[in-house]
Amino acid sequence: MTLQQLKYVDAVAECGSLSEAARQVFVTQPTLTESIRALEEELRVAIFTRSSRGVTVTREGEEFLASARQILDDAARIQEKYTGKAVRRPQFAVSCQHYAFAADAFMEVVKENAADSYDFTLRETVTSEIIDDVARHRSEIGIMYLSKRNEPAITKILRKEELTFEELFSARPHVFLGKDHPLAKKKSIRPLELDAYPYLTYEQGLENALYFAEEVMPAIERRKNIRVRDRATMTNLLLGLNGFTVASGAHSKAYNSQIVSVPLKLDDLIRVGLVYRAGIPMSAAGASFAASIRARVKSR
Repeated sequence: MTLQQLKYVDAVAECGSLSEAARQVFVTQPTLTESIRALEEELRVAIFTRSSRGVTVTREGEEFLASARQILDDAARIQEKYTGKAVRRPQFAVSCQHYAFAADAFMEVVKENAADSYDFTLRETVTSEIIDDVARHRSEIGIMYLSKRNEPAITKILRKEELTFEELFSARPHVFLGKDHPLAKKKSIRPLELDAYPYLTYEQGLENALYFAEEVMPAIERRKNIRVRDRATMTNLLLGLNGFTVASGAHSKAYNSQIVSVPLKLDDLIRVGLVYRAGIPMSAAGASFAASIRARVKSR
């Protein structure tokens, strides 16, 4: 096994195509294919499955790929330290529900990264894609919540995909509204008091099953429902329409001082946590991000 072979595996996994990967690493496709075949034979593991649609990483390959990328990152850091030349850009991706504290932790990782170049991704996306991204190694870490409403179904999916849920914190549901909303100064809010106002939720694409909802109180229980895709639109509509949404209460005032959170009288508990593949070492950026998230929620 050589570093060159690990680079080839990394490129193929990233491109999903042998021909495109060969182009990116400046070798012929037969050379690339033969090198990976020799590696698979040496390790006695099938890293990829080939089909007319291209190549996909196998279950065993996913575990190997995570370790391979860790080795490539370590090798790049050593080379940069002693030669001053970066040979590989650090890579890291996280997929999460729409949490401001996740964006804050991501920014902290970017600021702390000493590399001259890097390739980082923050995906605020739908619940089903968070699970799929981590399961398919498009993202190293996911952030989402469990509650008594969605836990049986989500836990079953996570177990099937061999993913771990690590609880970060638990909180009672809170109503998020503009600071000038008629209910903003109440000490707590009953669900019926919200019936006159638009309920804003994040749409879940084709996967609109209740257990994928990002909000504890599903939209079908309200008379006025609006679905959005991003936090900026959510904030604008909360303020402009006297709307509301329901979340954990982990609100970043530094992100938007115009939004307040008020406890909701609802018998449920939101458990926010990390989703990742257990037993597979995280990249340096991934470990830093996870540590930052844990430190932030511990100080809440």
